[in-house]
Amino acid sequence: MVFRKRRYILPLLIMLLLVLSGCSITKEEATPSLATSQAGKSGQLQVHFLNVGQADSILVITPSGQAILIDGGNLEDGPGVVSYLKSQGVKELSAVVATHPHEDHIGGLKTIINIFPPKQVYMSNGTSTTRTFKDFITAVNTSGAKKIRTKANTKLDVSGLTGVFLAPNSDQYKDLNNYSTVLKITFGKVSFLLTGDAEDVSEAEMLNSGQDLTATVLKVGHHGSTSSTTNAFLKAVAPKYAVISVGVNNDYGHPAQKTLNKLASAGAQVYRTDQDGTVVATTNGDTIKFEKTGKTISSN
Repeated sequence: MVFRKRRYILPLLIMLLLVLSGCSITKEEATPSLATSQAGKSGQLQVHFLNVGQADSILVITPSGQAILIDGGNLEDGPGVVSYLKSQGVKELSAVVATHPHEDHIGGLKTIINIFPPKQVYMSNGTSTTRTFKDFITAVNTSGAKKIRTKANTKLDVSGLTGVFLAPNSDQYKDLNNYSTVLKITFGKVSFLLTGDAEDVSEAEMLNSGQDLTATVLKVGHHGSTSSTTNAFLKAVAPKYAVISVGVNNDYGHPAQKTLNKLASAGAQVYRTDQDGTVVATTNGDTIKFEKTGKTISSN
């Protein structure tokens, strides 16, 4: 009688183990794999101002882990930006924003887009006849990304934050810099105003449009040149922090001392990629902290 009980118990134990094993496999398969950085996993917003020398490139990682790249530095910066994205756990780009056609903003995007085909690409109607611009457009077309023309009040279609473009406000400019897309990103009480190379002409249009320009963090226009950051614009933005993307000992004298004086008078704490390396801002929507990583992607 005891033997017969054991004979039934053993198959039941085997069946129980199989059921439990099957449940664990099903649960693992049902759990989506998250291709996110630590920022996305922690529910915080991160904005990385990459040190690409005398150029611009900004990586935004949303609280849900989606990645947005704004500009890609010079042509030679492309591989370095790709490596940086991989180091942050980026697997795909939800969006690419090309502020304007100058090489120091879109040069690296050809390489980056070929490695990380984005879902959508935002760009103004500013164009150029340069090989760099043509290669960028070819890469965008090949990627199959949705192309969205940016102008004032265009919304950024990425969940987890509010993104709206405040410029350009006109269709034609004499200077390509003023075609720059100006993007305002808001997460909770914290906001970032990312201005590309927008100069005083575009700043005046934004002021006249009556848009809300206030921002916690200002990415200073045109590498801190005197052509941007007018007193009226700076007063309207009223930033607590300012970030300048600029190359060490560059030939342009950027950032201008006049601009630095304005930022100091406005009470903004200034971070510079030529001095601080890649600068990372992290926010939970209420408070914000900055990290000066010292990391360099470009030596220019």
